[in-house]
Amino acid sequence: MAKPLSWNEIRSRAVAFSKEWGGETREHAEAKTFWDAFFKVFGLTRRHVASFEEPVKNLGGNYGFIDLFWKGQLLAEHKSRGKDLGKAHAQAMDYIQSLQREGRGDEAPRYVIVSDFARMAIHDLEEGATVTFPLAELHANVNHFGFIPGYKQHKLEPEDPINIKAVQIMGDLHDALEAGGYSGHELERLLVRVLFCLFSEDTGIFERNAFQLFLENHTHPDGTDLGPQLAQFFQVLNTPEGARQTNLREELADLPYVNGELFAERLSFAAFNRDMRNRLLAATHFDWSRISPAIFGALFQAIIEPAERRQIGAHYTSERDILKVIGPLFLDALQADLKKAGRDKNKLRKLHQRLERMRLLDPACGCGNFLVVSYRELRLLELEIVRRLLKGQQLTDIGAIIKLDVSQMYGIEIEEWPTRIAEVAMWLMDHQMNQMISREFGEYFVRLPLISSPHIYNGNALTTDWNDILPASECTHVLGNPPFSGAKYQIKRQRTEIDEVSGHIKNSGLLDYVTGWYFKASEYIQGRDITVAFVSTNSISQGEQVGVLWGELFRKYGVSIHFAHRTFAWESEARGMAHVHVVIVGFGAKPAKQRLLFDYETIRGEPTGVAVANISPYLVEGPDVTVTNRSGPLCAAPEIGIGNKPIDDGNYLFTDEEKEQFVQQEPASEPFFKRWYGSREFINRSPRWCLWLGDCQPNELRAMPFALKRIDAVRKFRLASKSAPTRKLADQPTRFHVHNMPTGDYLLIPEVSSERRRFIPMGFMGPDVLCSNLVKLMPHATLYHFGMLSSTMHMAWVRSIAGRLKSDYRYSAKLVYNNYPWPQKVSDKKRQAVEDAAQAVLDAREAHPDATLADLYDPLSMPPDLTKAHTQLDRTVDRCYRSQPFPNERNRIEYLFMLYQQLTAPLIPAKKGR
Repeated sequence: MAKPLSWNEIRSRAVAFSKEWGGETREHAEAKTFWDAFFKVFGLTRRHVASFEEPVKNLGGNYGFIDLFWKGQLLAEHKSRGKDLGKAHAQAMDYIQSLQREGRGDEAPRYVIVSDFARMAIHDLEEGATVTFPLAELHANVNHFGFIPGYKQHKLEPEDPINIKAVQIMGDLHDALEAGGYSGHELERLLVRVLFCLFSEDTGIFERNAFQLFLENHTHPDGTDLGPQLAQFFQVLNTPEGARQTNLREELADLPYVNGELFAERLSFAAFNRDMRNRLLAATHFDWSRISPAIFGALFQAIIEPAERRQIGAHYTSERDILKVIGPLFLDALQADLKKAGRDKNKLRKLHQRLERMRLLDPACGCGNFLVVSYRELRLLELEIVRRLLKGQQLTDIGAIIKLDVSQMYGIEIEEWPTRIAEVAMWLMDHQMNQMISREFGEYFVRLPLISSPHIYNGNALTTDWNDILPASECTHVLGNPPFSGAKYQIKRQRTEIDEVSGHIKNSGLLDYVTGWYFKASEYIQGRDITVAFVSTNSISQGEQVGVLWGELFRKYGVSIHFAHRTFAWESEARGMAHVHVVIVGFGAKPAKQRLLFDYETIRGEPTGVAVANISPYLVEGPDVTVTNRSGPLCAAPEIGIGNKPIDDGNYLFTDEEKEQFVQQEPASEPFFKRWYGSREFINRSPRWCLWLGDCQPNELRAMPFALKRIDAVRKFRLASKSAPTRKLADQPTRFHVHNMPTGDYLLIPEVSSERRRFIPMGFMGPDVLCSNLVKLMPHATLYHFGMLSSTMHMAWVRSIAGRLKSDYRYSAKLVYNNYPWPQKVSDKKRQAVEDAAQAVLDAREAHPDATLADLYDPLSMPPDLTKAHTQLDRTVDRCYRSQPFPNERNRIEYLFMLYQQLTAPLIPAKKGR
C-alpha cells in the first residue's frame, strides 16, 4: 500500500479546496464533483473506495439513495447551502438503520459526514463525538479525517478552551518539578518548550495531537521515563529531517524540523512521577490554539509565579493600550498611505518595500507584547497590500511575495525567561499570520524550519549600547513600556543607572526609573528620523520631575514631542498596578509634521485626539517650557511657608483624651496647650493639641515636673539623632526645629489632598492655632487670595504642576504656588466680585456645621449650595483672566502656560540643540 500523503501536503490541498468550494459561486455544483475533489485532498480517487447514490430500502419498502457510501467507513449526505445539517444527519442515520434491516450491518460506517458547501460536520459513531466547522477551516480540521488517507484514527474529542484550570495544571507541574530540585534556567526553558509543543499540536505546526499521543503511547504511566523521552522529542525537533536516524519511531520521524535555537540547548533530564505525567497529559486536552501570542507571556508568567495564577492577563499590557502607542507612532500613517495608494500598484509596491525596511526596538520588551502586536498589525497591513497587488493574477509562490518576517523585531529584556518567551511568542504570531495567508490565497504557507528569528537580547537596557542590538541607522521606531519605579522606591543599582544615563544632572534623585529610557532613547535617535513612544507613569509630566527630565531633553538633545496621551487608567490588573495612572509620550529628534494630543473625559474613558501646534512636557498645547522651583512668588502675591516642625518624637502632641489626662496630672500646663492642625486634622476637623513651652518662663517650667519629663525626653531623642543640626537643637528642647506662628489670621493650605476632590479645601485660622509642617501658611491672606486659590483655575495648575504622594496632590510652595501665574491688572470691581464669591463659599461651609471638609468636598457628598458657591467663584475668577469662559481643563492649563511664558520670557535662557 502506498504511503499516505504527509499532513502538510494534505493541509496545503485542504486550503486550496476550501478556497475553490467555499464560495457561493459553487453553490449549485454537483455533489459528485464536490466529493471527488474532497477525496483528492487526501490523495485518494473517490471511485476506488466509495460509490455515489447507493440504493437502500427504507421501512416503507421504497428505495432511498445515499449520496456517498464507503462500506464500513463512511456515509456522506450533501445539502444545498444554508440547509439544516441536522436534517441531513437524521437522514444519514435512517440509512444506517436501513442497512441493518437489510442484513448489511457489516457495511455500516463508523463516520457520517454532512455538508452544505459552506459547513461540514463529521460524526464519529463509535465515540459519539461530533466536530462542526466552516468549510474554510478544513485545513485546520483535516486530522479528523485521518481514516481517509489511512492514518490511525483517534477519538474525536473537542478540546476545552484554555482557561485558568490549564494554567493551574501547568503551574502545579512547575511547582512539583521545582520542589524536586529541577529549577531555575532549565525549568523555565523546559516549560517554554512544553508550551510551544502544546500550541504547535493545536495549530498545525505538528500533526494534530502529536505531542499528546507521544506522551500517551511512549512514556511509562509512572512517569519515570518521561524526562528522557521529552529530551528525545526535543532533540528530534532540533534535527533536520535529512540528518535524523533512519530507525526513529514514525511519530518522531514525522515531526517537523523547528530550529530557531528553541530546542538547541541540551537540558538535564527532569525527574517526573505518575502525578506529574498525568498533569502534563491533562494540559494536552485543552485547545491551546485559542491563545493569542500577545498574551503568551502573561500565561507563562502566571505559570511561573504561583501567586498570580488567578490573574490571567495580569502581566501584559492590554492590546487596546498597545494600539494607543503604535497607532500614532507608525500604524495610522501606514494605513493612511494604504488608503491613498488605492489600487495603484506602483504605490502599493513602494509601501510594501517601506514595511520591509521597518525595524522596531522595544528596549524593555518583557514577554514581547508590544513587538507581537506590532508585528501582527504590520502583517495584516501587508496582507491587504498583497491582496490588492494579486487581484486578477495567478498565484505561483506566496512565500516569495510575503516580505515581512520576525527578524525585523528587536528587544532588550533584563530577565532571561521573558526573553525566551518573547522569541516563542513572535514565532507563534508569525505562524498564525501565515495560516491567515494560507486561507486567503489557497496555498499552504508555513515557515519551518525557523530560519528567521526575532532579535531579543537578554541584558540591562540602561547599561547596554542599543546600537549593539540594532544600529540606529537601521532602526525606524522605538517603543515599549519601561518599568514603573518611583524615585523613592528604587534600589541602589537603579539610582546609579539613572544618575549615569542622565549625565549626573542636578536633582537626578527626583527622577523615576522610567526616565532612564527617555535619556537612552534621546541619545540613540540623535540625527535620525527614528520616532519613539513609551508608556510611563504620569509623574513624568507632573511636579519637579518635569523640569529635571524634560529641561535636559530639550536642552541637550533637542527632542520634540510628536504625540501624547494625557492621563488614563492602566488596563493591566497586575498586583500593585490596578490603580496606576499612565501617559503615553511619542517624541523624536526632529519636529513632527503634525502633533496629536489625546485627552480623556474620564481616566477610564475613550481618548479624543486633536491636532495642536506644539505639545508641552505637561502634555497640553503649549511651548517647550518647564516649571522649576522658584524661591519667591512669580507675581505680586503673599509668600507662603510651612508650619511648625517640632522634632519631638510625639512628646508635645496630644489627643483630646491624652491632653485631659495630662492636665489632670499637671494643672499648670493648661494655658500652654494650643490647637494643632496638620493636613489630615484640618480636612477631617479632628485637631490635636500641642504643648507649646517655647515661651514658658523658667520658673513656670520648674513648677511642672511632668512637663519637664517631656522636655527631657525630647532632648534625649534629639541627641540620639544622626543629624548634626538635630543634635544641636537638643540644647533648646522647648523650641521647634521650624517655627511659623503668625500673630494674626492666616490661610491654611493642606500640603496633601485627595485627587478625588475638585478643590483643595483651604481655610482661615487665628493666631491661637498652631499648624504642623504638613500644611502651608499664608499670613496676611485676604478673601481674594482664598478665592483665587480655591478656584478651578488654580486647581488646573495644581493638577499639572504639583507632585504626587501616591495619587494625592502634594502642594509645594516653590514649585506650585510661587510659579502660579496670577491674573494681571485686576480691577477693583473684579477683585471685589472674587471676594464676595469667596465669602459665599465660606458661608456655604458654615451651613453644614457637623460636616468635615472631607465630607463637604467628597464629589459624592458635596452639598448643592457649596457646589453652587464654587461655580460662582469660578466665574468671577475666570473673568479676572479673560472675558471668554474656559470650556475645559486643558484649555485652562494651556492659557496658564501661555501667561506663565509671558511672565517668565525674559528669564528663560535660549534653548540649545533645536
